[in-house]
Amino acid sequence: MTSVSARSPQVKSAMRTLDIIEFVVGRTEPVQAQEVATALGIPMSSMSYLLGTLCDRDYLVRDGRRYSPGPGLLRLRTPEAALSLEARLTPMIRAVRTELDETVSLFGLDGWEARVLVTEASGQSLRYAIEPGARRPLHALAGGKALLSLLSDDALARYFRESARDRFTAHTLVDEADLRAEIDRVRTSGFAEAREESQSGICSLARPIALPGQPICAVSVAVPAVRYTDRLRARAQALLRHW
Repeated sequence: MTSVSARSPQVKSAMRTLDIIEFVVGRTEPVQAQEVATALGIPMSSMSYLLGTLCDRDYLVRDGRRYSPGPGLLRLRTPEAALSLEARLTPMIRAVRTELDETVSLFGLDGWEARVLVTEASGQSLRYAIEPGARRPLHALAGGKALLSLLSDDALARYFRESARDRFTAHTLVDEADLRAEIDRVRTSGFAEAREESQSGICSLARPIALPGQPICAVSVAVPAVRYTDRLRARAQALLRHW
C-alpha cells in the first residue's frame, strides 16, 4: 500500500493545479504567472511547469505573458454572470488559508454591520473561529474598516450618524475622528488592520474589494496575536495585494 507521505508530492501538485484553475477562472481579466504565483504562494519554478501543462491540455490559454481560461474548461465553466460573489472568491480564499494556515473570511456589508459570507478556518488548535452568516460591528474589525473605506462620503457620514460603536477592548477605536483617520489610511495603503480591537488576543488584516457589478466586500485574515508577526503580516499582504 502506498503511504500518505509517499503520495504527498503528487497530492500537493494536484492541489496546486486545481488552485491555479480556480484562480484564473475567478478573475475578470487575464493574469500573469507572477500574479498567480504570488496570490497562491507557489514557487515560480513549479508555476511554469503547471501552467505549461494546463496550456498543453487546453485548460488555459496563453497570450503573451497572460493566461486565461481555455476551451478545455468550457463544458465545466459556469457563465461569469451566473456566479455569485461567494463562488467567485471562495477558491482564492481557500488558497490563502492553505498558504497561511490562518482563518480567512469574506465579509459583506449588512446595514452597519459586517456579515460573514465565506470563511475558511485555520487547521491550528489555537485559531480564530467565526461562522458564515455571523454579523460583527464594522468599526472593530479589519474587514469592517475595509468595507467602510469603500463607502461614498455621503454613506460614510450616515454611518457615523446612525451607528452605535461599542468599545470591546482597550484598543477599540470608537471616536469618529480616529476612525476617519484609520479609513484614510486604508484608502491609501489598500489594507485595513485591527490589533485586538474586537477581542483580546486576535489581530486581523483585510483587503477591500470592489468588483464590477458586485456588492462591496472585504477579505480578512484573522490571527491569534501570538502568531501575528511582521513576517506573517507581510506574507498575508503579498497574498492579498493582487485581489
